[in-house]
Amino acid sequence: MRTICFYFQVHQPLRIKPYRFFDIGDDHYYWDDYSNKSIIRKVAQKCYLPMNALLLDMINHYNGKFKVSFSISGVCLDQFESYAPDVLESFQKLVATGHVELLNETDAHSLSALASKTEFNRMVNAHKEKIKRLFNGYEPKVFRNTELIYSDKIGEMVADMGFEGMLTEGAKHILGWKSPNFVYENNINPNLKILLKNFQLSDDIAFRFSNKSWSDYPLTTEKFGKWLNAVPKEQETVNLFMDYETFGEHQWVETGIFEFMKALPNMVFSQTDFTFSTPYEVVKGGKPIAKINVPVPISWADEERDLTAWLGNDLQNEAFAKLYELEDKVKKIDDPEIQRDWSYLQTSDHFYYMCTKFFSDGAVHSYFSHYDTPYDAFINYMNVLSDFILRVESKVKEMQAT
Repeated sequence: MRTICFYFQVHQPLRIKPYRFFDIGDDHYYWDDYSNKSIIRKVAQKCYLPMNALLLDMINHYNGKFKVSFSISGVCLDQFESYAPDVLESFQKLVATGHVELLNETDAHSLSALASKTEFNRMVNAHKEKIKRLFNGYEPKVFRNTELIYSDKIGEMVADMGFEGMLTEGAKHILGWKSPNFVYENNINPNLKILLKNFQLSDDIAFRFSNKSWSDYPLTTEKFGKWLNAVPKEQETVNLFMDYETFGEHQWVETGIFEFMKALPNMVFSQTDFTFSTPYEVVKGGKPIAKINVPVPISWADEERDLTAWLGNDLQNEAFAKLYELEDKVKKIDDPEIQRDWSYLQTSDHFYYMCTKFFSDGAVHSYFSHYDTPYDAFINYMNVLSDFILRVESKVKEMQAT
């Protein structure tokens, strides 16, 4: 039986407040609480609450035959607890149905897998414990790294932590002639099964749904069903991975995106031979067709599907290097505020805002950034990091003096 695997990324960063050079050494609180609360509440009303309610109705209507999965970043869960407990409760109700899977990721939605195995493991375990605390002891079995970043080595680290499956991008330059619609396995440790995003069908919903210049506009469930039926019969799983904010935030309610999603299961059940499954069900039920060879990290960002969205210029690389130079010192400091800021400063969005790409990818980066320019993002972050370094050095000296 062929299946559709829906995965949604749920993430909102903690945005840094405007932080001037003259604040260094004086102001040790970096976070824009007003902006962060306002954005969470706005997205809650446009996306999280109405979409969660819709999915709950769909799961109940189809008696559990309709299933989805989420990866909710730890930094987003922290904001739900502070600013949107109603949203957290709505996710808890979804998970309680038994037909919604939660995935593990890095707690702060960080790039730690690229910098430090030790910090990566700490971040993953912190997120695992947060999921367990907030979702009645739930323990994820499948991993999704920040922005689907994956390589053979990262997969090996994930397998060593006991996960049975991992999600990543079905990048053309990795797959070549092969299809993303199969289960694969890690090139180093075959115990880790790999699910690949079908970016064509995923992006038809996530990016092209409301694009009136798209040749296939408007997207209807009937049209989508024809595309599903065109998938060769031997191909087992169509993995539809996307930002959850697709619904109501990136694609406004006026586009009909909610109606499309509501009608989709009925079309799938009546007009195709597909079912719906969660990632773990696909991992357990599907036999890997081959190893997937990914020597250089890939992601689901931009046309290149590489790391250049976060580490593609000198600004980003300087900030990234300066941050992780602090790891050994930070780990020795028993101070909750230092540890909090250390985690939140690792969030990948801070580096994404510094991206200097132009053309189509540049437009996407500008859409997600609250800074006027990438250089403003760099200066603001480095001012904060300079203050953080002073705090870390001061704490280290205090420890050495005692």
